[in-house]
Amino acid sequence: MPERVREPEQDSGGGAEPVRGGPLRSFGLAEVYNPSMVPTLRPGDHLVVRYGAVVRPGDVVVLRHPFRQDLLIVKRAVERRDGGWWVRGDNPYVENDSREFGTVPDDLVIARAWLRVRSPRGLQRSPRAALAWGSWALSAVRPLSRRLRAR
Repeated sequence: MPERVREPEQDSGGGAEPVRGGPLRSFGLAEVYNPSMVPTLRPGDHLVVRYGAVVRPGDVVVLRHPFRQDLLIVKRAVERRDGGWWVRGDNPYVENDSREFGTVPDDLVIARAWLRVRSPRGLQRSPRAALAWGSWALSAVRPLSRRLRAR
């Protein structure tokens, strides 16, 4: 099952849509739905993405699925090849990536993930859960590094 993010038409609140106006217009939000990028990203995580950013090997990117271009997916750009990018998920058990669909043309890579915001889903709302909430707060927002996990 592909990693997907909401299209703006489906939900304007969490979709991969640029923020309007000012210098931030090239940034947007995307929500991760599936486990192809575990352990780096989990379902429910949100990504702050930059549209039109230069992509380098190791970057996490949002792209249109080559066979179903209405579907946005999240993958790691592994290397440049003739015709575009070779992309892989960080989860070795999910193969919906370039191993399945080949090189992704540059025009299908629409954004580079800049920041991950972990969802607080599953955390209890009780005084006993304060430690869990504190732990979540310390790890909730992380920049995405260029670790090359997918191989």
